[in-house]
Amino acid sequence: MNSQRTIRIAIMIVVVFSIALSGCMDSDDVQEETTDVLSGKAADITDDTAVSPDDDTMISDTLTVTSSAFEKSEAIPMKYTCDDKGISPDLEISDVPAEAASLLLIMDDPDAPMGTFTHWVVWNIPVDSRIDEDSIPGIEGKNSAGKTSYIGPCPPSGSHRYFFKVYALDTELDLQSGSDRGLVENAMSGHVLAYGELMGTYSRR
Repeated sequence: MNSQRTIRIAIMIVVVFSIALSGCMDSDDVQEETTDVLSGKAADITDDTAVSPDDDTMISDTLTVTSSAFEKSEAIPMKYTCDDKGISPDLEISDVPAEAASLLLIMDDPDAPMGTFTHWVVWNIPVDSRIDEDSIPGIEGKNSAGKTSYIGPCPPSGSHRYFFKVYALDTELDLQSGSDRGLVENAMSGHVLAYGELMGTYSRR
C-alpha cells in the first residue's frame, strides 16, 4: 500500500511539474510573439507619418534655389535674423516648369527644441525667377510664433539649419491669409510640379 501510494504521489509530482514547465514555455512564446507584433505596428506607424508634400507623386522636376545673401549650407548673415533687422533674404528660383501657375515657399527649422519651427509660409507667389529681399511675394500664412509674417532665425543656442523650400504648383491656392501650414500643405497636395530648397545655418551661444 505504501509503495503504491508513493508511486501515485511521484506520478502526480511529475504531472504537475510538466504542466508548470509547459506553462512557462507558452508564456515565453507569447512574449516573443507580442514583441514581434508591436515591432511591426511601430514600423507601420513610422512609415505612415513619414508622408509629406515632399513625397508628392506629381513631382517630376527639380527647382534650383539660390540667394545672393548666402551660399548653400553656409551661415545666414545676421541681417536676416532676430539679432538684427530680421528681414527676409532674396531668393533666386530657376528651372521652373512652363506649366507652373504659382510658387509656394516654406521656411523652417528642423532643429528647434520642440520640433520643426515654421518661420515663413507664402503661397500664390507669381511664377518669376526672383523673390526680393524684405518683400511679401505672395499671400502669407501663420508661422509657429502665431504671426502672419517672416520671422528670422533665432535659435536658443547652438547651430540650427534653416530650409527655404520652394514648390512650383500647377494652380493657385484658394486660402485665406493667416492659414496655418497644415492647411496649406493639404491644399497643395497633388499640385506640386517641382521642388527645390536652399539650406543655410545660423548659430547663437
